[in-house]
Amino acid sequence: MSLIKIFALGGLGENGKNMYCVDVDNQLFILDAGIKYPTSELFGVDEIVPDYKVLIDFLPKIKGFFMTHAHEDHIGALSHILKDINVPVYATNFTMELIKDNLKEEGYDLEKLKLHVINQNSIIKFDHVKITFFTTTHSIPESVGVAINTIDGSIIYTSDYTFDQSADPRYQTDFKKINELAEKKVLCLLTESLGSGLVLNGSITKELDHAINQAISNAPGRVIASLFSSDLLKIQRVIDIALKHKKRIAIIGRRAQRIVDIAIEMNYLNIPKESLIALRYIDDKNKNDDKDIVALVTGNRHEPFFMLQRMCKKADRLIHIDENDSVLVVASPIPGTEKMAAKTLDILYRTDAKVTVIDKKILTTSHATADEIKMMMNMLKPRYILPVIGEYRMQYAVQKLAMEMGYQKDDVFLMDNGDALVFKDGEPDVQRARFRSGDILIDGSAIGDVNDIVIHDRELLSEDGVLLIVANINPRSKRILGEIEIVTKGFVYVKESEQLLKEVKDLFIKACDKHLKGKYINWNELKTNVREDINKFLYKETKRSPITIPVIIATEI
Repeated sequence: MSLIKIFALGGLGENGKNMYCVDVDNQLFILDAGIKYPTSELFGVDEIVPDYKVLIDFLPKIKGFFMTHAHEDHIGALSHILKDINVPVYATNFTMELIKDNLKEEGYDLEKLKLHVINQNSIIKFDHVKITFFTTTHSIPESVGVAINTIDGSIIYTSDYTFDQSADPRYQTDFKKINELAEKKVLCLLTESLGSGLVLNGSITKELDHAINQAISNAPGRVIASLFSSDLLKIQRVIDIALKHKKRIAIIGRRAQRIVDIAIEMNYLNIPKESLIALRYIDDKNKNDDKDIVALVTGNRHEPFFMLQRMCKKADRLIHIDENDSVLVVASPIPGTEKMAAKTLDILYRTDAKVTVIDKKILTTSHATADEIKMMMNMLKPRYILPVIGEYRMQYAVQKLAMEMGYQKDDVFLMDNGDALVFKDGEPDVQRARFRSGDILIDGSAIGDVNDIVIHDRELLSEDGVLLIVANINPRSKRILGEIEIVTKGFVYVKESEQLLKEVKDLFIKACDKHLKGKYINWNELKTNVREDINKFLYKETKRSPITIPVIIATEI
């Protein structure tokens, strides 16, 4: 019997940051390594990656990263992690191309990395452990599930999936492989949870096609459609319907262009060359407003909404939206972009353009619904179930579904990041907070330098502003030289608060006098006392706590 430990560094109790680890007899297999996009209260943070530093201690036993598909919430953290943990990466051809694209952008030398392309028929052996794959239907091509086959049974990670039977044949689920896995013992199923609360009928794809078709066929002029660049299945649907109406296609978006180029090159996006056009910058002669244009505005996270706003405000260089246009919103807001999405719709309606917003329920078809999760359980018949990829309420919904199918509550494990599900002699045991887990906040190109204190300071700056006190002090004569200057940003309007700022200056002078009378000047202590005295006074007077920064310059004359 094997000793098996399953734990997550991200993806449990949250939407994104998926990273799951399976340790089989001291061989560690890492399933996915994704990012999560920040919510609005994380000021200035660009993305969040799992705190992978705990894995550095396990480096000798890590066998590799096994990537299921090319969405950022499953591959986005690799470019940060491989700097410290350079182990083999296994992915399908399309997923690997996008991984390489990300790594090249981050300045990696691909020759120094161990990047291995796999397919649904690949078998990778590590002693008595065998890794196999099966294709799944998702919104991006070459998505796979991963099976870690051990002597105690298989641990199967589905990643994101649906059983959409009308999908492009190249996106189809490999039911034969799933049935082959079911014929052997399945010890534990790690199934996604994101769509577990959805109960949708079988005509959902037809509803989406009908909505897109209506918007394009009824458009009197140009059509602008906003989509996420990673949702290639929906992009292809819009393109196919546009081509039926003899429209020409223009694709806008820097990040999108790279994904689209790779998809076209690998025949996962089919656009006839004569139908694909490149828009030129708007000038007196060129307005890019031909009636047969369908412009796809694509990008990640907030980009489709941001670009639509620019087009409405006539700030974009390629498209200015007006009352003759039809706008088709096929991008449903993701966590952290809800406010921007709502504002975008508000701005769109002001243009008098014809706006069609696709219902969110129709757009969630790239994740397994309640019935599809039941179907996966029915096919694989796992002994135990671990819901992953989703917030706690979604994991809980999977547990309820499993119990409806005859599973006992103790057979379905609701866990948090850092908890470990340990199988010893085939018997499960949940060890809470067994591994360190958390977030690494990425701000620009820096990694790990944005902690809770920095975020708290940014929050204070956004709410109460900053107050700088600038003064020159002669260390020899121990006198303040010249005028004391006070600069405020986001705190008070200077002209209307002259009396308040005068009292701040007086407090500063009083605090300085205490230190300047001594034999030596302790500059750090002086700044601390000034900051404390002024903060107490400002809170008492204004009930606000701006960040106070004394700037004391030693000046000898």
